[in-house]
Amino acid sequence: MSGGHAGAHPVHAAATPAPPGRPRFDLHQAPITVAWETTRACGLRCLHCRAEAIRQRQPDELDTDEGQALIDGIAEAGAKVVVLTGGDPLRRDDLETLIAHGRQRGLHVGVSPAVTGLLRHERVASLVEAGASTIHLSLDGAGPDTHDGLRGVRGSFDRSRTACEWVAPLGARLQIGTSVTRETVGDLPALAELVGELGVTMWNLFFLVPTGRGQTMTPLSAAEQEETLRWLALLADDLPFGVRTTAAPTYRRVRGELGLDPPPAGSANDGKGFLFVSAKGEVQPSGFLPVTVGDARHDDLGTVYRDAPLLRALRDPSRLGGVCGDCDWRETCGGSRARAYALTGDVLAADPTCGRVAAAAVPEPAAT
Repeated sequence: MSGGHAGAHPVHAAATPAPPGRPRFDLHQAPITVAWETTRACGLRCLHCRAEAIRQRQPDELDTDEGQALIDGIAEAGAKVVVLTGGDPLRRDDLETLIAHGRQRGLHVGVSPAVTGLLRHERVASLVEAGASTIHLSLDGAGPDTHDGLRGVRGSFDRSRTACEWVAPLGARLQIGTSVTRETVGDLPALAELVGELGVTMWNLFFLVPTGRGQTMTPLSAAEQEETLRWLALLADDLPFGVRTTAAPTYRRVRGELGLDPPPAGSANDGKGFLFVSAKGEVQPSGFLPVTVGDARHDDLGTVYRDAPLLRALRDPSRLGGVCGDCDWRETCGGSRARAYALTGDVLAADPTCGRVAAAAVPEPAAT
């Protein structure tokens, strides 16, 4: 993903517990969030781009009428949130029209723009005025060396910091996304301090899934991921903003094992509480799990979500293989289905980057 991350949204957030007397949101019946890749066009050259973003918009993208029909379908499916992502959604002149339509349909609308010359204060103000509730911006490092190196454009870090300062005064929530890779993990402590200075509502850490251009980058090893998640879990409750992980549902297990959270009855994952729609209307479990299960131009989104065999399998923890299938955290965590697919080709395989899976793969020492 580029500036507009496919996961700039609560992909792997636990479903919010319902107040007493109100039914809990049923992840088997409706997605909480749908992310729409409004275009693959983007001016950045991010090394980790899931979308393998291109320079120009393509003629097969959903047009304005089709986009509004998609938003209608998202609302009718029972979703609560639509995220307009990319590529760079600012490349669409009808972006404000789409935002306003989402608000009219009662959806919380998030927008994930790329930080390019198109991102100006007046455009952000226009997005918020149209009804955008959350603006997602990316900071992948605590300084320009790391951030600009990933984004492929010099000066990107400084422009991102400046843009972050615009959001809260305009009345929208600011969410910061950070890609966690071998190249960025060392910046996380300093970045946590920086994020705290920017008035953010949520810090969303995207643990690299080697798909798209991200296949050229280095994900954390299972041990490194476990160490990073433990550090984050112990830090999170003392931060003045929320923390979420994407493509690392093992964060829930780590927090639970540390006694920091009661295990939720069920939590969102790829295809479980979340759907992704590509620029040309392909319906997929997430942007990081690019297996098409429907066509937004022709299929009813709610029906696809409830009935597509792959999505039903992804919501059934008894279908998980290996250590994930045997794990007592399979309902709460379930492993990253996107990373399992990227690394093994099997969406239901054990997540190779989970510490428990890695430990189980180590042979016992030979008897002496």
